[in-house]
Amino acid sequence: MPKDNYIGRRKTSTARLYVKPGTGKFIVNGQPIDEYLSTQARINVAKLPLVATELEGQYDFKVTVRGGGVTGQAGAISLALARALDDHHDDVHDRLKALSLLTRDDRMVERKKYGQPKARKKFQFSKR
Repeated sequence: MPKDNYIGRRKTSTARLYVKPGTGKFIVNGQPIDEYLSTQARINVAKLPLVATELEGQYDFKVTVRGGGVTGQAGAISLALARALDDHHDDVHDRLKALSLLTRDDRMVERKKYGQPKARKKFQFSKR
C-alpha cells in the first residue's frame, strides 16, 4: 500500500510531497508550480519524473518545500516526486533509475576555511 507523503532533499532544501489521484494539479507552498518556480528550466527539473514516466494528468500533488534557494527546492521536489511515482507504479522503477531520478544528490556547499576569504579562494600572494 503506497503512503501519502514523500520526502525529497537537495542541498539545504527539503520538500514534502502529498499525492492523490486527480487531474494533474501541482501546488507548491499554496501556489501553482509555474508561479512558484517562475522559470521554465526549474519547472522542467521539478516535473522530470512525471514526463519520464508519462504519468502527467493522473495525480494531484501538493508540496511543502522549505530551506535553500529555488533551484535546490526544484531538485528536492523532483526527488520526492520520483519516490512517489516509484511507490505507486511498479513498472516505472527502471526508467526513473536509468535517469538517476531516485538518487539523492549529496553535493553540499563546501565550508569556508579560516585564513581564506572563501572555501577555496586565497588572499593575494605578494613575494615582496
